[in-house]
Amino acid sequence: MAGVVTETAAGSARQAPVRRRRGLRWRVGYALCGLAVVPALVLGAVRLGGFDDGTYWAVLMATLPYAALAALLGAAGLLGLRAWRTAVPAVLLVAVQVAWFAPRLVADADAVPAGAPRLRVAVSNAYMGQVDPAALVGLVRDQRVDVLAAVELNPVAARRVEAAGLADLMPQRIVTGDTVLYSRTPLTPVGVGTTAGAAAAGELTVAGKTVRVVPVHTFYPLGDPAKWADGMRELKAEAARSPRNTVMLGDFNATLDHAPMRELLGVGLADTHEQLGKGLVPTWPEDYHDLPGVPPVIQIDHVLHGEALRPVAVSEHTLKGTDHRALVAELALTG
Repeated sequence: MAGVVTETAAGSARQAPVRRRRGLRWRVGYALCGLAVVPALVLGAVRLGGFDDGTYWAVLMATLPYAALAALLGAAGLLGLRAWRTAVPAVLLVAVQVAWFAPRLVADADAVPAGAPRLRVAVSNAYMGQVDPAALVGLVRDQRVDVLAAVELNPVAARRVEAAGLADLMPQRIVTGDTVLYSRTPLTPVGVGTTAGAAAAGELTVAGKTVRVVPVHTFYPLGDPAKWADGMRELKAEAARSPRNTVMLGDFNATLDHAPMRELLGVGLADTHEQLGKGLVPTWPEDYHDLPGVPPVIQIDHVLHGEALRPVAVSEHTLKGTDHRALVAELALTG
């Protein structure tokens, strides 16, 4: 009898270290999964409160989609660990994130009437004039672009691009600083003085319909978030002048999660990428010298349009010499 008791006790002693090891693995896994949820929780609160408007939270807000992905993995891990008290709130947080991001992956643009006139617009951040002139001209020619918004295109670079053939393709232009609006057809200047490129805005006529085209280049929030937010508010005021027939395109230095961008869209504009189910396609950085080898990770270049236009197609293009992908969008005039 004593022998049996001794054997059982010995067996328990042998099993105890195994239980301790499992407990350590569980705690480490729990900590890692919990930490994976924290960024989405913090940034989600910032987004709900609009605390990124004019603050350095705007820089981190650009990473919200990746924080949401980390939260999804963290919530799945917590469920696997059966840490119910933590897993349930994490799942609810993920549900909120899904509600924000899922619509951007589903095309919701209305059907375009076959006879509706089309307008093909493009935007390129020329990266302080370093864009390759032949590449930019080739994009305009190959994509049959009607209107081009070029930002960070200084006068010297503009002359190079025009000499490379852009002047022949697009003889009309409006210049304000390093922002140039080019067009195949006549342009009428309508811009007002802003810090966000809108001063180069112009109107053109397409099949008897007037379209207001506003090039955009806001200040970057890492440099001065208050100046960035002021520029976004100026764009909102500009768009409110004629929201139905307005096209705003350029480098907004903002994603669809930033509070100023959501306010801008609120005046009656829509994001072409989002409407076509490409609302998470990144545009920056592209071969950026400060981040070598890093592919585009955030979407800060946009083509926005009013209710009188509907998106038909949008595409992203790599141009030699610039750290932003160029965008080409085809819009149909329906209103």
